[in-house]
Order: sequence, then C-alpha cells, then structure tokens
Amino acid sequence: MASFFDEIARNRLKSIILMLLFGVLFTFIIFFVVLLLGGGIAGLFVGAALVLLYALFVYFTGDKLVLKMSHAKEADKNDYSVLYGIVEGITSAALLPMPKVYIIDDPNPNAFATGRNKKISAIAVTTGLLSMMNKREIEGVIAHETSHISNNDIQFMMIAVIFAGAIGIAAAFIRTMFFFGGMPIGGRGRGNSGIILLIGLIVGLLAPLFAMLIRLAISRRREYMADANGARLIRDPQGLASALKKIQAYTAKPAARPVKNANEISAPLYFSNPLNGKSVSNLFSTHPPIDERIKRLESMY
Repeated sequence: MASFFDEIARNRLKSIILMLLFGVLFTFIIFFVVLLLGGGIAGLFVGAALVLLYALFVYFTGDKLVLKMSHAKEADKNDYSVLYGIVEGITSAALLPMPKVYIIDDPNPNAFATGRNKKISAIAVTTGLLSMMNKREIEGVIAHETSHISNNDIQFMMIAVIFAGAIGIAAAFIRTMFFFGGMPIGGRGRGNSGIILLIGLIVGLLAPLFAMLIRLAISRRREYMADANGARLIRDPQGLASALKKIQAYTAKPAARPVKNANEISAPLYFSNPLNGKSVSNLFSTHPPIDERIKRLESMY
C-alpha cells in the first residue's frame, strides 16, 4: 500500500521530468528553424519574442476560452447551494480562495478546473455529475479538481499547451518550407544542406507527435497526482474511487455520449476523458485508465 504523500511525490517527479523533455524538444525545434532560416542570434530572439507573445495570449485568455467553448454558465448560489457549500468547504481546507463555480448542461458526469492561478480559478461541473453522484462522491470529484488548482496544474497544463502549440506551429512552418517554399539554409549549414533538409523533414513530421505524446503523458501524471492529493484533502479515497466507478459504468453503456462541447484541447482538463475515448493505446489517452485510478485509490491509506 502507498501513502498519499508517496503517490504525490512520485507523480510530481515524473511530471517534472516530462516537462524537462518538453523544454528540450521545444528548444531543439526553435533552434532548427533558426538554423534553416540562417537567422543567427537575432533569429533566436525573434522566435523567443513570438513564443512569449503567444504564451501571454494563452495565459490571459485561456481560461475564458475554455469556459466559453464548454458552454459553461456561472452557477446561481441559491440554485446550487449544496455544490457551493462543498466547493467552499474543500477550498477552505486547502487554504485556497473560493473559485468561481460553473455548470455545464450535459448528461455526461464530469468536471474540470481552469484559471490563471490559485487566486483566479474556476471549477465547472456537468448536470450529469450532480444528478448521478451522491454528496460523498461529489466531494471526491471537487477535491480532485481543487487539487489541480492547489498543485498549480492549471498553469502546468497551460505551459504544456503553449509548448505543444508552439512546436506544432514551428513544425508546420518547416513542412510548408520543405514542400512548397524551399529551405534557405544559411551560414555554415550550406555545406551539409542535404543532411539538414532530411533532418528538417523528419522534425517537421515527428515533432508534433512527440509533443502530443509528452503533453498527454503530463496530463496523465497530473491526474494521478490530483487523485492522491484530493483523497488526502478529504481523507476519503473511497469516495473518489466510488465516483470513478459510476463514471466507468456510465461510459460502458452503449447509449453513453461524450461531453457535447469538449474537444482535444479541453479534454485533458476534465476529471475523466470527456470524449469517452477508446484510445488504441494509453499513450494517446488524455487520462490514465479508470481501473488503474480506482486501484491506486483503494490501496491508499
């Protein structure tokens, strides 16, 4: 059996290692774009400035965009007094400011947390979750989402999205140059232009795949960590495990539907896979297998 703290520490370390890999991949592809363009140091600064502007845009608008595309509406405190009470109690126990509470009109039982930081955050839950779960299970889900806020996952995943997006844009640029515009290799690279062109094609095709795999792996690690920290927060891993069992039963039904307005961008934020994704491999899943999450929770003390 593992303690809450062992599980949290193990997943935090793995998340950091994965983010370092992201940074290495990001640095390599930006350097390679600059090499192809012959931009030298000036090109690196221009590339860094563009990425910074992109990062600032995502940071200040990302949470609003996610809530808007999810069709989430701020919950009325009188209509959802029980939910407000649960969120208020758990965030208070976590020593966090009260987040905004949103409702998504969808029968799929799910929830997510978003925001810029611990002071500006939001928790959204679906009507399906509220109708299907008892109070103990809702507390488990809210504790999990509160842990995402407490663990800085909302910033962590935003950074991952920024890295993945920047890598995707750079790779698309390389592919466009290769297939349509040619590659103006400058400086010392001219002597090895054939090799550099081959590397450029490989980078342009494979870098987005590697970026996606790393981002998904980070998402799965943060889910395990939020499970462990959420269970620790309310001292009830069984309540969270019970919520996952109900979601598992729901998704197994032939009539089960994915969350209507979820997509590949917002999917990693949700408590469980909102797309009801039947991935060919766990490598391409936004979330760990529910069976494994339940197993870990039931083994905690």
